[in-house]
Amino acid sequence: MRCRHRTAEGLKRVTAKLKLSALDADDLAIISAAVQDALVAVRDCAYLKDESRFVLLLNRFRWEADPEQGTGHTRTHSALVFNEVTAVRHHDIPTAEPDRMLELLAVVLENEHSVLLRFSAGRAIRLEIGRLACHLGDVGEPWPTPWKPAHPVE
Repeated sequence: MRCRHRTAEGLKRVTAKLKLSALDADDLAIISAAVQDALVAVRDCAYLKDESRFVLLLNRFRWEADPEQGTGHTRTHSALVFNEVTAVRHHDIPTAEPDRMLELLAVVLENEHSVLLRFSAGRAIRLEIGRLACHLGDVGEPWPTPWKPAHPVE
């Protein structure tokens, strides 16, 4: 095991909360990387039709944290918000099971009016949008987790 001296700057970097916005495909790719392997309960996915907004409350693995800084692997609660949403469709999302956990794998801008949220087990949510306006923000303090997500190649 290797120990490193923690500086105040290093500690800030490890515990800093993410706050990102996406207005194009390149921005969304960064958010997608940040939310890869996030867990979300079905009940924590909501289309707020009157506000033209789709919200997910995530349990996000903090890929940006350096486990060698002394904190190990961590997770945090985050909100992923899409504005200007005009319609929502889903494939194989168990809406009758609000406690079912979904694992978010990727967020992809399919075209200028469609975002696809890809989950494990072939599940998906498609958002029809007027334009891309997405925001990711951490809303809680990180907590340790012994598990780092892995995707073995078959």
